[in-house]
Amino acid sequence: MTHIGQSSPGTRLPLPHSGGAITLAWGAATDVGHRRQVNEDSFVAEPPIFAVADGMGGHAAGDLASEAVVNRLGGVIADGFVTPAAIGLALAQASRDIAQLDGTALVGAGTTVTGMALTLSGDDPYFAVFNVGDSRVYRYLEGEFEQVTVDHSVVQELVDAGAITRRQAENHPDSNVITRAIGFNEPPMPDYWMLPVEPGLRLLACSDGLSKELDDERIESLLAAGAPAADTASALVQAALESGGRDNVTVVLVDVLAVETR
Repeated sequence: MTHIGQSSPGTRLPLPHSGGAITLAWGAATDVGHRRQVNEDSFVAEPPIFAVADGMGGHAAGDLASEAVVNRLGGVIADGFVTPAAIGLALAQASRDIAQLDGTALVGAGTTVTGMALTLSGDDPYFAVFNVGDSRVYRYLEGEFEQVTVDHSVVQELVDAGAITRRQAENHPDSNVITRAIGFNEPPMPDYWMLPVEPGLRLLACSDGLSKELDDERIESLLAAGAPAADTASALVQAALESGGRDNVTVVLVDVLAVETR
């Protein structure tokens, strides 16, 4: 069954010191898919943190590992705008939590995580996009669509080396082999990107249960349709299920409705 998380139509967030504000709407949806028995995905969707974590399929306690990450990220929500350093600290704390999970000492547990956090550069608002693993963040603005994050995976390394094309990567036999994760007694190594908060911006964070079922053109078309964030999140998950639903699928979508400056 699909679980939907939905915000109010528009939430106004004051900007410190400047007297301005940004107005956001967001939505989230997750589904176990057609082939899995347990949903190992978790998400957090509340300003300033919007993130998706995908527990390692086939490993012990993948659902608990992903939950540990979003719990730690959720712990910085009360702090308002956050810094990349605060995100990194939360991920390091989650890694230690995962190491303490019962029953995982021998086989290990881990998770990917990707998302966006509201931060400030001076008085200007930005999204700090962060990523560990092969979950993804996409950006859509004024008809322009792009994948922001870069997968930490074997096939991405092959693409970077020119050995295979991006399209070939999606069906490669090693497409599920990732090179970074949170957990497995390794320190987190997140990548970061800074994106200005602009009116009309849509940011999508998703587990690979979406990106392995829908190509970029299909994802873009659903973002471009302009439905409200929660409806678009639901439509993305439903499209992934209709395309096969071979894995858990989770999406978090954030819309920037307005940016006021003074």
